[in-house]
Amino acid sequence: MSGKRRLPRLLLVTGMSGAGKSTVLDALEDMGWDTADNLPADLLKDFVHGGAQCRTASVAVGMDVRSRGFDPATLGDLIHSIEGVEPELVYLDCSGAELIRRFDETRRLHPLAPDRPAEDGIASERKLTWPLRAAADSVIDTTDLSPAELRDELRLRFGGDADQPVLTLASFAFARGISRTADLVFDLRFIPNPHWVDELRPLTGIDQPVRDYLANDPSWGETLDRIESLLIDWIPRYWAAGKSYVTVAFGCTGGRHRSVAAAVEMAERLRGAGFTPNVRHRDLASTPRDTIERHPGRAPEIEDELNR
Repeated sequence: MSGKRRLPRLLLVTGMSGAGKSTVLDALEDMGWDTADNLPADLLKDFVHGGAQCRTASVAVGMDVRSRGFDPATLGDLIHSIEGVEPELVYLDCSGAELIRRFDETRRLHPLAPDRPAEDGIASERKLTWPLRAAADSVIDTTDLSPAELRDELRLRFGGDADQPVLTLASFAFARGISRTADLVFDLRFIPNPHWVDELRPLTGIDQPVRDYLANDPSWGETLDRIESLLIDWIPRYWAAGKSYVTVAFGCTGGRHRSVAAAVEMAERLRGAGFTPNVRHRDLASTPRDTIERHPGRAPEIEDELNR
């Protein structure tokens, strides 16, 4: 890495209403960033370089459909026109079903549908902000993230200068839908399933008996060896190509045994190779169910919901 001093960062946080913009800005403020929410577009340059002073702190600005002068077609060009900072556009996304749940839970009206159901506003906003999502430097999907998990993700991404991409190893259940945020997905459903071993069913891939059971299958070690070699080769290439965030997801049927053990073991291997991955288990807390474990893909009720 070069020793050249890095410019302060300008982070434009935008995306779907209800996707967590306030949580993101609060977390960044706690990390020492200057923040402003719903700043009018014509005040952005003045806020970044107020009083004609040279900025030393990084700044995060939240803008969405409520912000005066919000224009998805020109907002990207606006932040890249500001000198003396490194601009970055972050789009917060979330599934429609989860956004509807959040609006219903908080009893707030959607800003684009004050007199109509929230789903109408969500559909309009998704279409309106699509140019920003397409132009974003990074997209953070908050559908499956708690506020605490979102803050952890932000600390990893924006807590300091990095010399390698933010690497996340995730586990998930194909029966509950494929990981939305993964750059690379590895399907481990060909490995014998510990769910069908009575004494292992209540355990998870974090527990040593499950890991020992999987390690006894020759294909387990061979598979992880090949994935490890691939990641050690590819991750620096992603970084050299300018990709700051890489998510590698391991999937199995129920998301509790094989995928979890793979994410845990791969994290150990990559730490030994000098990387600093964080690990996230999306479906670890789910209840073991024979009906899900028998299904080769998504559970029928999940499929129906995703196709609505």
